[in-house]
Amino acid sequence: QSQLVESGGGLVQPGGSLRLSCSASGFTFDDYAIGWFRQAPGKEREVVSCITSSGGRTHYTDSVSGRFTISRDNANNTVYLQMNSLKPEDTAVYYCKVGVYWGQGTQVTVSS
Repeated sequence: QSQLVESGGGLVQPGGSLRLSCSASGFTFDDYAIGWFRQAPGKEREVVSCITSSGGRTHYTDSVSGRFTISRDNANNTVYLQMNSLKPEDTAVYYCKVGVYWGQGTQVTVSS
């Protein structure tokens, strides 16, 4: 059974950094593009970033471009989201998605 497990969330001060991880199992990881999404309270879930199956191409939503970096390690079935210069508006539950499968999410809170 396909499974995605996010980790690395937490509480961080504005300007700080976090690195999220998404570990995958149950499918051929390097066959799929992967996306990171987030959902803030009272808002719709939005795409943050995505990466192609080989890792050769990436995409970022405008609000995180230049601050976040997506990467993947196909040998270890893991995708990462390095988040720098975090802002309070980055506060949300972050999810990874592959095909129709979602992880359970990890909370990121940016607050002083």
